[in-house]
Amino acid sequence: MKSLLEVVKTNRLLFIFLLAIFISCKKEIKKEHIKVEETSRVKYLPYYDDESFTPHWLVPNSKEEKAFHKIPDFKLINQLGDTVTQKTFDNKIYIVNFFFTSCPGICPKMTNNMVSLQEEFKEDADILFLSHSVTPTIDSVSVLKKYAERHGVNNNKWHMVTGNKTDIYNLGRNQYFVENDLGVPKDVNDFLHTENFLLIDNSKHIRGIYNGLNRASIAQLITDIKALKLEH
Repeated sequence: MKSLLEVVKTNRLLFIFLLAIFISCKKEIKKEHIKVEETSRVKYLPYYDDESFTPHWLVPNSKEEKAFHKIPDFKLINQLGDTVTQKTFDNKIYIVNFFFTSCPGICPKMTNNMVSLQEEFKEDADILFLSHSVTPTIDSVSVLKKYAERHGVNNNKWHMVTGNKTDIYNLGRNQYFVENDLGVPKDVNDFLHTENFLLIDNSKHIRGIYNGLNRASIAQLITDIKALKLEH
């Protein structure tokens, strides 16, 4: 007949064995749950082609995608006096915004958030940045250069551009669709001012719009840039 001590030892071993099984099962359930969450995300980022920013769920490299709205070619001048065109962004993902160097309101915060994005992707040669001045007659090459130096802009990654005002405003309103005033007709005499950042893929499609003043929106932009890199 077993002693009381032996019974206690046996029960203790049984308890430890059952506890180990329970913990193991719980871990497996947790892993399976995570796996389901990962596979239930959208496979591709949506595409956009107008100011309503209605998402279009296209498959990359499909016929529909190839015929979809793309940012047309442009010719602008950056802070170094170099010509910037769509060829500058060939096979690159880039982030777009519109600003002006003398802006006392939202622009400094937008620029600081763009600096944070630059830091996040400083080692990634596939990611570039494009900031258009909406006061190009004031923001000359020399003015943009001083502004870029003051904010720690990497000239190899981030182009701050000036140029023809009509061309810049046409890009902003009719190609990037950055303003929120749906259905309100505007021309070059109406000031273009927006806090929006745009995510452009390596085929010149718009793949996301983000509030350049909002931390959560910037975090989502970082996530979406990483997701976009996995598409191709």
